[in-house]
Amino acid sequence: MSHSKTKTKKSTSNFLLPDRKKILEFLNQSGRPQTRKELAVSFNIIDVEIRRALGRRLKAMTQDGELIRNRRGSYGLLKKMDLYKGNVIGHPDGYGFVVPEEGGKDLFLPAKQMRTVLHGDNVVARLVNTDKKGRREGALVEVLRRANHKIVGKFFRENGVSYVVPDNKRISQDILIPSLDKNKVKQGQYVVIEILHQPEKHRQPIGKITSIINESNDVNMTTDIAIRSHELPYKWPDEVIQEIDGLTENIDSDVLLDRNDYRNFAFVTIDGEDARDFDDAVFCEKYKNGWKLFVAIADVSYYVKQNSSLDDEAYLRGTSIYFPDRVIPMLPEILSNGLCSLKPNTERLSLVCELDIDSNGKVKESSFKKSIICSHARLTYSEMSEIVVNRNEKIREKYSNLLLHLDNLYELYKLLHKNRKKEGLIDFSSIESRFVFNDNGGIDSIESVKRNNAHRLIEEMMLIANIAAAKFLEKYSKYGIYRIHETPKEEKLKDLHILLSKLGLSLESTDKPTTKNYSSLIDKIRQREDEQMLETILLRSMPLAVYSDSNKGHFGLGFPAYTHFTSPIRRYPDLVVHRIISGLINKKEKLLAYDNNSMSELATHCSNTERRAEDASRDAIQRLKCIFMKDKEGKSFHGIVSSVTSFGLFILLDDLFVEGLLHISTLPTDYYHFDPIAHTLLGERNGKIFTLGEKLIVKLIRVDIDERKIDFELEHII
Repeated sequence: MSHSKTKTKKSTSNFLLPDRKKILEFLNQSGRPQTRKELAVSFNIIDVEIRRALGRRLKAMTQDGELIRNRRGSYGLLKKMDLYKGNVIGHPDGYGFVVPEEGGKDLFLPAKQMRTVLHGDNVVARLVNTDKKGRREGALVEVLRRANHKIVGKFFRENGVSYVVPDNKRISQDILIPSLDKNKVKQGQYVVIEILHQPEKHRQPIGKITSIINESNDVNMTTDIAIRSHELPYKWPDEVIQEIDGLTENIDSDVLLDRNDYRNFAFVTIDGEDARDFDDAVFCEKYKNGWKLFVAIADVSYYVKQNSSLDDEAYLRGTSIYFPDRVIPMLPEILSNGLCSLKPNTERLSLVCELDIDSNGKVKESSFKKSIICSHARLTYSEMSEIVVNRNEKIREKYSNLLLHLDNLYELYKLLHKNRKKEGLIDFSSIESRFVFNDNGGIDSIESVKRNNAHRLIEEMMLIANIAAAKFLEKYSKYGIYRIHETPKEEKLKDLHILLSKLGLSLESTDKPTTKNYSSLIDKIRQREDEQMLETILLRSMPLAVYSDSNKGHFGLGFPAYTHFTSPIRRYPDLVVHRIISGLINKKEKLLAYDNNSMSELATHCSNTERRAEDASRDAIQRLKCIFMKDKEGKSFHGIVSSVTSFGLFILLDDLFVEGLLHISTLPTDYYHFDPIAHTLLGERNGKIFTLGEKLIVKLIRVDIDERKIDFELEHII
């Protein structure tokens, strides 16, 4: 009997491997670090194989930064041991910071600590000191994950030693190149290197050259550098090429059996002149008591199946990336510009959002239908504006068969936009610019992108469809991915309230401001001389929008629920939302390999790929602006103070949309004091105050293309 009990107990223990959550909870309650043996006893694990599995799980948790293993071999919680997990932010001068993942103040890392890590590495650090100013100094405990595997930089050879200086100035260590193999690389050429050995305490990082970047022209090279510096996936794997090999423009008739046939509906696409992929098409009918709006989005989820090679690559990319001279698409061209592009007079599979809107512009009901459509026209923003805003008779005649529907769309837009303004539309005066290239690939000019009501019309239609998708997920799905924008943080608001009170302004809410509060204040400052300064400060007071597996609302847009649904060709979260909605429509949601944990990881990943894309694009744009300005050294320009720092003023040049630094040393001789709340530099002796939005005339004194720096000196205060 006792033998039987022992056997039963032993066999039961085979199923007692605790999950990560249970291990963390136990360590939290136990109040001290535990060895693997102690944990095995506590969880009643007798079986040798299960004990080994426990060891592997503890090792994985240590590698992921959930636990730390001390010198005695005991596993403990980071927060109980005054340890912080976070990413390293490097500084060109050699020091750095650890940004804790759980939030809170950064940990300063002196240059000595930075020897073993590079910018972006994920680490565990220990708090070692807090100085009088409250600055926290850290020391590295462990490197969890290396961020840099390939690096772009300039090749140099001096005194027989070959090395590469990284293009990313946050990586302050040079990479040693012990062997050039067959690479005929020249002094000063840009190369891509693979890191063979990461930095150690007494050794610099070591790498090998894998390719030399083509120097065909400045624009091409600039984008190539950005692509490789940010390790962007830009080549299609063989598995993806094989998967798309059999795709054709034809749609199988069997697919149409369970779809709504909207081919006779007068859908149109409205995009920019140079657009090639058309995610969305719109159609609107007006009734006595309101409107019926149809927003058709390309059914990308039909072609990109979950867990396929195509899906894996789309997930890895996360988003299409737009550079001034090219696009790195999330999906191959056969899909992005072909099967999933809603071209005119071509049958296309779509997921249609239908919205019943009353005469007051309120959505009464919304639904989603798997459909087939045929766009009746491809309109540009300029054409749409001429048709419905300027009512150009010649162009209206060209599209006479669509006029009723186009006028309906514009009338509905005006109603929806008016309602959003009532609810509190935060309408910042943003300026977009674009490069104009010549036939040789050089930059002719930088010009502003003019936005008209046709742009806003499409934005309004996309917003209303995205809201409907978010509400659909909330109502019917166990999980989802949302686009969230949280309310401004307390410390940001505190500084904002102090500044506004000095100017006789307020947000009308000292606790938690609403979107309406921000909108109302923007309306009030419209005619002020310091309007641009205040808009900039208001914008900087708000956090970045991110993706999340839980709905927390969108502060900037003023929506309680919001997601991304309308661009599945170029954004992975939209594709996931399509899959979930399609699964619910077909009652096959359970077949999707999603759960709350995977959705959380997906949201974090998509937020990261979005930031990566923005960083890469910004790097390329800044280098191109430096190239454009290089031959203008010595010339004078009108500009406006766009940012104030302790070391000087950043100046945005009028009409050129180029920003550079007016260093504090070039200002009239004085001792200057920086006020981070008022965003000013105050001269101690002359009493001169430099502030955001101030207009100046500056001379361009230096452009450093490699450093991506533009330096000015002050000529005159306007």
